[in-house]
Amino acid sequence: MKDFRDLKVWEKAHRLTLDIYKATSAFPRDEQYGLTSQIKPPCTSIPANIAEGCGRRSNAELAHFLQIAMGSASELEYHLLLAYDLGFLKDSEHEHLDNVTTEVKRMLSSFIKKLRADS
Repeated sequence: MKDFRDLKVWEKAHRLTLDIYKATSAFPRDEQYGLTSQIKPPCTSIPANIAEGCGRRSNAELAHFLQIAMGSASELEYHLLLAYDLGFLKDSEHEHLDNVTTEVKRMLSSFIKKLRADS
């Protein structure tokens, strides 16, 4: 069992979640139950699955939850692109959020590879 708060990937995913919440607060009010409600679940799923995996007994279980987090990050990438194409995110906001999401995916991928190599 690992403390998820000690993981750089969890910290980065948590900060991404905070940034997403800030960015979506500026979305049009009529999108509160539309795109806003589609962006938040995969975003919060990333650090939540990292945390859940850390509470499991084996590296194989941790890798499984990291893989789920990876899928959520890919889903988030699409929702960010859609928000940008709809004009809800400025160029700089989209670039920042997309870059951090990509970095989280790279970190997850490296962590998964390391866990599988250690098994």
